[in-house]
Amino acid sequence: SWNVMIAAYAQHGHGKDAFKLFKQMQHKGFKPDKITFVTILNAFASPEAIALGKLVHADIVIQGFESDVVIGTAIVNM
Repeated sequence: SWNVMIAAYAQHGHGKDAFKLFKQMQHKGFKPDKITFVTILNAFASPEAIALGKLVHADIVIQGFESDVVIGTAIVNM
């Protein structure tokens, strides 16, 4: 699944590759779910990746997940 592949990149320090896959998923017509957003946000848990995290945050707002507690926690941890 998309989430598993994104998580694998994120867990091994390949945040940019995780982000590319996240965008590819959307381009192919798959909508990210709560798990996708939490996973991709964890990939940006460094100061260097904050710009990509902001892009994902915009997607979170568009998808209507901005009030989700789990996603909110992932944003804070980012």
